[in-house]
Amino acid sequence: MRTLRLGTRGSDLALAQSGSMARALEARHPGLMVELVRITTSGDRIKDVPLGPSLGQAFFTKEIQDALLDGRVDLAVHSCKDLATTLPEGTVLAAIPEREDVRDVLVSRRGGLAELPAGATVGTSSMRRKLFLSAARPDLELVELRGNVPTRVGAVEEGRMDAAILAMAGLRRLGLEGKVTEPLGLSVMLPAAAQGALALEVRAADAEAVALVSVLDDAGARAEVTAERACLHRLGAGCQAPVGALGRVSSGGALRLRAAVAGPGGIVWVEVDGDADQAGATGVAAAEALLKQLGVASLRDAEWAGPPPGERRGP
Repeated sequence: MRTLRLGTRGSDLALAQSGSMARALEARHPGLMVELVRITTSGDRIKDVPLGPSLGQAFFTKEIQDALLDGRVDLAVHSCKDLATTLPEGTVLAAIPEREDVRDVLVSRRGGLAELPAGATVGTSSMRRKLFLSAARPDLELVELRGNVPTRVGAVEEGRMDAAILAMAGLRRLGLEGKVTEPLGLSVMLPAAAQGALALEVRAADAEAVALVSVLDDAGARAEVTAERACLHRLGAGCQAPVGALGRVSSGGALRLRAAVAGPGGIVWVEVDGDADQAGATGVAAAEALLKQLGVASLRDAEWAGPPPGERRGP
């Protein structure tokens, strides 16, 4: 059987994620070899300033997707929440594996969210996390925090800030779930669209790679992620927009999507029920309900939502 060259970022988390997918593929296809190919992305290079649309788009995926399209790798593994809602022409998501814990969590040296004193510093670079947290605790001081997962955990442990918000999925994949002080409730911090999910992207024309990789696809995770990404796409929201979305598929195939936008008047929430086999339509319906409440046709028209998503490009 063939060797699959798997393009991945070189961070500890990316290598843990890609390594687990490589092992899963080799276990399902005896004789298959999966070779990890490390690729540095623009998001890895830009470390001293917040990532924003003025610097580019697709910060953690573009260079890997370019390598896939150029034939330098055969498969890409991404954190699904990093992917633009429109894929480059010529690629497909061959698998969305079973999803990890979707929640955001607090890593703190001063207790849980309710115990943090007024004025405590909380690190995050996510506009979604900042605005949702401000709605729950407007008395906290939010500070910029970038870097890989161990670096952000270290910023708290070394006393440079009182707490930080991270994704549970990344901590679990690195074996750092013991650092979690408190998982944040979904009514406080709705996760980003596709948080906790991995996306395995291949060239659409590579039928053999599509067949090899698709065995890792989880139907429930794909339906949830499809709904969440469809909601984000219809909203016209980029990855920096203050939007949360979470779909849940029941054992009977029903899909419930909860979505929220932090707007100028506070957080607007909706819940929409649908079927897993109509996940995209459910996501669009949720976005339409949000836009109606917000009184805009698209978040592209709302200056408070941040700059609109641009083309898939790097700095």
